[in-house]
Formats: sequence, C-alpha cells, structure tokens
Amino acid sequence: MPSDVVFPGRGGGPKGQVDAPESRAAAPGDRAEALRDIQRELTAFARRARGRAAELHPELSLVASSILDLVIERDGCLAADLAGHFRLDKSTMSRQVAALEKLGYLDREVDPANRRNHVLKATAEGRRIARAASDSRAAAFAERFQDWDDADVARLAGYLIRYNAAEE
Repeated sequence: MPSDVVFPGRGGGPKGQVDAPESRAAAPGDRAEALRDIQRELTAFARRARGRAAELHPELSLVASSILDLVIERDGCLAADLAGHFRLDKSTMSRQVAALEKLGYLDREVDPANRRNHVLKATAEGRRIARAASDSRAAAFAERFQDWDDADVARLAGYLIRYNAAEE
C-alpha cells in the first residue's frame, strides 16, 4: 500500500486524518492479515451504519430502512421475496414489515397475479422518510470522502461492488 494513502477518521491530522503507516495495513502478500483488516474495518463500518440509522430515525432500524429502500426500488414486492433477499427468516421479516406498517411507511395491496398474496408498497410518507434518510446518508458520505481524490473513491466503489456481487 502506498504510504501517501489517507484514511479519513483515523485521528491525528486535520479533520482526523493521518497518512497510513505501513504498520496500519497488512503488507502485500500477507493475505491472512489483510483479511483480518477487512473483517475489522467492515465490522466497524457496520456498527457506524447501525448507529447512523438510529440517528436518522430512532424508530427505524437499519434493517427496516433497508427493507423500505428495497420496496421502493422494486416498486413493491412480497414479504417472502424480501426475506430471501435479506436472508432473514419469515418471522423476522414479518416483525420488520409490521413495524413499517405501524409507522405508516408501508401498505399491503392484493397481488393481481395471485389474489392470495399481498404486495408491499411504500406509502407517500414512507417514500418521504426514505428520501430524507438517503439525502442524509449521501451528505454524510460526501463529508467523509471530501478529502479523498476521485480515483480513490472510484476504486473503493469498484471494490465494494465486486465484493457485494460475489454474494449474489
């Protein structure tokens, strides 16, 4: 890793930034150590994401927010499809959906293709809350990456896309 790589939020320099010393990340060729670094950093990222979701809307968990985003992205879907997508059991999904319905963010509509099923659709308020949360996340990411150059941001985006695509 080049010694001029800057990691925001590590403390020390302006805006909490420091140059990444060679001891901070695994040496090239030390795959096991690099995998430990990745695990540690993704865990820290997940903790921050959960905390940030709670700041945005105390009643809306990160899982519930993700469910609402996917329902909006797909313009409606079945709870069973959501459970499969997020790898959650049906009872967990049922509780999450019920919470979103209670908040007025989701409605159920009869599925025209199979009248025994119900399609989950975001309400106008659900769309408004999701848009506000998305705007807040975008602002937080823009601030977090403001001192990264465009090539580093693009490289990280590519790596994350590749990592998440391997799951599908």
